[in-house]
Amino acid sequence: MIDLHTHSIFSDGELVPAELAQRAYASGYKVLAITDHVDHSNIDFVIPRIVKVCSQISQDGKIKAVPGIEITHVAPAQISALADEARKLGTKIVIVHGETIVEPVPAGTNQAALKASIDILAHPGLLTEEEARLAADRGIYLEITTRRGHSYTNGHVAQMAKKFRANLILNNDAHLPSDFVGRERATSIAHGAGLNDDEISAMFENSRRMVKKIQV
Repeated sequence: MIDLHTHSIFSDGELVPAELAQRAYASGYKVLAITDHVDHSNIDFVIPRIVKVCSQISQDGKIKAVPGIEITHVAPAQISALADEARKLGTKIVIVHGETIVEPVPAGTNQAALKASIDILAHPGLLTEEEARLAADRGIYLEITTRRGHSYTNGHVAQMAKKFRANLILNNDAHLPSDFVGRERATSIAHGAGLNDDEISAMFENSRRMVKKIQV
């Protein structure tokens, strides 16, 4: 299993990165990305530390750790510049915190994110047709999430992705040890979103493809 969306104590997760990785490994995961929340206030603080610790974790050889970030609750006009800054600081995966229906994310976040240099639009909520088409055109992954609350719109996201042939990726958005659900539970959640076995297999393959692309 691969999880490319997790959080440590560098944002709102409960665990230091080393324990986060160990918990993921014990739950059967082979690769995880540590993607703590950032905005202008902490991006230059968080990324160098995540880059360093991911290298140390990966050297141990049990699990590969990928340095990433999740741009969160910033003004849409600022997303592109932050994504570019994150790349310069060494992050390998750039996620944007999409317009989930359970948080007051600024309107226009999905659209701005999909026009920026990002990899994954997390829990995009009530994704529009224009946004789904843009994700497909730009090769940006739309997230199916196992996280409570954010998962309420999984079915809608899956439907829109299928309609416009956008690529899906499944993540846990893990903040706690119990958030690493494993393959069986993740598959059940994906079925609940209306995806069939072939579509679920393709979604898991998308995670492997992304890891291969960034050459972890």
